[in-house]
Amino acid sequence: MDLPIIYHPDYVTELPEGHRFPMAKFSLLYDLLLADGVAKSEQFYQPTIPQQDLIELIHTPEYVNAYCQGTLDEKAQRRIGLPWSRGLVNRTCTAVGGTILTAQKALECGLACNTAGGTHHAFPDYGSGFCIFNDLAIACRVLQRQHLAKRILIVDLDVHQGDGTAFIFQDDDSVFTFSMHCEVNFPGTKQKSDLDVPLPVGMEDDAYLQTLASYLPDLLSQVKPDIVLYDAGVDPHIGDKLGKLALTDSGIFRREMQVLSTCVSQGYPVACVIGGGYADDMKSLVYRHSLLHRAASEVYQQL
Repeated sequence: MDLPIIYHPDYVTELPEGHRFPMAKFSLLYDLLLADGVAKSEQFYQPTIPQQDLIELIHTPEYVNAYCQGTLDEKAQRRIGLPWSRGLVNRTCTAVGGTILTAQKALECGLACNTAGGTHHAFPDYGSGFCIFNDLAIACRVLQRQHLAKRILIVDLDVHQGDGTAFIFQDDDSVFTFSMHCEVNFPGTKQKSDLDVPLPVGMEDDAYLQTLASYLPDLLSQVKPDIVLYDAGVDPHIGDKLGKLALTDSGIFRREMQVLSTCVSQGYPVACVIGGGYADDMKSLVYRHSLLHRAASEVYQQL
């Protein structure tokens, strides 16, 4: 059996020209994985839109209804940073279903990857920073509701702190939140994760990977999760418009190999989402995101 990968055809939703969130990258990532032989078509699984009550395991019904019906006020919409459309509602809800399916496949197979996901700035009653519904948090609650997992570890290596996720689980011992992020970056007001590792501006590959290695193995031994949800944002890359760190393509790939090998070798299933990444050069950006799937394909062969 090959590595399970979750594909989102609805991610072709376009935003107005000049908008800095690169919506097209999701479908281009799927195309690249096929073109480079990283994956075959039969490895891809298409998620369904989850029932609203599953989204409401994390988000308030008032917020979910307002967003889905397009009745959010202008201030709340600006805070999200994405113009509302019916297509974007479908894409957003499908993304939640995709991360749920990725987590379920990871528990079944030991490792699974999404071609989207990682909307960690979404809070229970509002969205922020291009994040509408918190797919990571919702997936945690769904796994627990379905009695598939009790103890969950979220490893968030997006360059921005996973503030929404940290807030959601701040009083919940069943979900451990670990965020390693650039200290001087969005969000301006940080929340308190179970473990925050703020990094200095300009940190490069070796220092970054050494820092990660000093935390992750011990964290796995301490938490002993039933599953790890991994937010593999590529915005720590030196070429990212919103990043402020200085990882190279090689550094990103080594990071993915390090995280996945460390978890899998200790017997912990890993569900991966792609997280953030922002660049004018779409081809380079999509390649950076594909490094997760390239590394996962290698590690999967060891299972």
